[in-house]
Amino acid sequence: MPELRPAASEYAPHHEGYVSLVEAPILPTLREQRERVREELLAIPEARGGERYQPGKWTVREVIGHLSDAERVYQFRASSIARGEKGPLPKYDPDAYVVAAEFDARTIASLVEEFLAVRDSTLELFANLPRSTWSRAAQFGSASVSVRGWAFIAAGHVTRHVNVLHERYGI
Repeated sequence: MPELRPAASEYAPHHEGYVSLVEAPILPTLREQRERVREELLAIPEARGGERYQPGKWTVREVIGHLSDAERVYQFRASSIARGEKGPLPKYDPDAYVVAAEFDARTIASLVEEFLAVRDSTLELFANLPRSTWSRAAQFGSASVSVRGWAFIAAGHVTRHVNVLHERYGI
């Protein structure tokens, strides 16, 4: 059922901001997004990689690195549910991950290549899930989130952060 949008009951209310940015069907959307993100992010000059739009906010490199971290987390959650996990699913601290990863020691190109590899893995996972697994859900915080929900959240998360790079960093 990757061709259907998730119902509001398939994700937490705070994920609406991500899900609302994504159109169904999800698999072509994830593929198209991969190519668009590759083109846009590889066009960022390396000299801009350390820029922050405001003190205390992530650098451009940290935003790009965060895309891979979050995508891995969403992929893990979706695959866990597809394999029968009921939850509760673990949360993670994106800020702590960014600090630990030291993304600013890397190039923009290497961070983009890592994201593309993670997205390829995400695409393989979702493209090969049995149809019956898309509606399976597990507890996440106070909500129940489905496999389909995590697929849309993953795509919407990338869209949101790329929009931030455009709107706040002027990229």
